[in-house]
Amino acid sequence: MKKVLAFLILTTVAVFGHAAEKIRLWQGDVPFAKGTNDYDIPVIDVYLPDTDGSKAVPAIVICPGGAYRHLASGHEGERYARFFNRHGIAAIVLKYRLGSQAKGGYRYPVPQLDAKRAMRMVRYNAKKWNIDPQKVGIIGSSAGGHLAAMTAVKNDPGDPRSADPVERMSCRPDFAVLCYAQTSMDLRYGKCCGSRANLIGDDEKLIPEVAAYAHVTEKTPPCFLWHTIEDRAVPVRNALDFANALEKHKVLFSLHVYVRGRHGIGLGKKDDPHPWGGELIFWLKEINIL
Repeated sequence: MKKVLAFLILTTVAVFGHAAEKIRLWQGDVPFAKGTNDYDIPVIDVYLPDTDGSKAVPAIVICPGGAYRHLASGHEGERYARFFNRHGIAAIVLKYRLGSQAKGGYRYPVPQLDAKRAMRMVRYNAKKWNIDPQKVGIIGSSAGGHLAAMTAVKNDPGDPRSADPVERMSCRPDFAVLCYAQTSMDLRYGKCCGSRANLIGDDEKLIPEVAAYAHVTEKTPPCFLWHTIEDRAVPVRNALDFANALEKHKVLFSLHVYVRGRHGIGLGKKDDPHPWGGELIFWLKEINIL
């Protein structure tokens, strides 16, 4: 009887995919790791949607915010994942390395290295997870939005000569979603919620390097951006700067600026969801991701 119950439980997880699968980004030595604590080892939590398996589904890598100091993995991670699953999209929540000294003091470009690796991991496991490798996007909120934006503008097709098969995969997103995102660490943006200090420390020479909007080109993938005027932590000009760069380079984008809403609102209240989620799904259909 116990064996039957175990089989049923495993079958339910395999078919319905509600339980997240946690996977290390690197199985062996982690590049630039300073130790073996949890915060030294980047991982992804894989949430697969309920499907009959007859058609490969889109996927999205989720980068929670937290000023490169901590990770808001609840409302900007798992809750996003459940939302995407309901719409038939595989969701991969990334636990990237952070810049705060209490979390290892990992500075640029280590967080971006983790985000790129997550993109490659999704494509490497596309067949196993029933994912369309040509419909893999990235989403981030606040500092996670900066990480997503940087991945959208700085990526590569993979190294076909690498001994690591994961590294042979492209890390370029097919689309990007930026939620009240920091699109640079410019001094004109104020203290950047502490993100600048956690990402690059006092090295102001790196500010141009991490100004995501300044690195937009015609090869940048389509982007969905949303922000609020009321956001005082990350000014709305972050979204406007990035949108202007996209328009300049003729990249498809959808920009939504709302009047109300504090910084870090995520999907909004469970009984009163913010409209950006529905508008995102509409846009994903417009660009043939869904």
